[in-house]
Amino acid sequence: MNLVVQILPYAQIILSVVLVLSILLQQSGAGVGGALGGGDGGSFHHTRRGFEKFLFFLSIICGILFALFALLSIIIKANS
Repeated sequence: MNLVVQILPYAQIILSVVLVLSILLQQSGAGVGGALGGGDGGSFHHTRRGFEKFLFFLSIICGILFALFALLSIIIKANS
């Protein structure tokens, strides 16, 4: 258990960096107008392929793992 306590903060840091990078590397088809609530009127279906699909699933997996590691950290601190 002592090893988990020592490794957990470093794992969370690595996961957070990978999560941020995977989110920032994803391309946005909405543009600035879509980000601010507006739209350009031309909505279309976009299929993720290749590296974009990999980044999408990587961000989901890293987000889930980060949440689980944070929960594990809270449980460990509550028990000690």
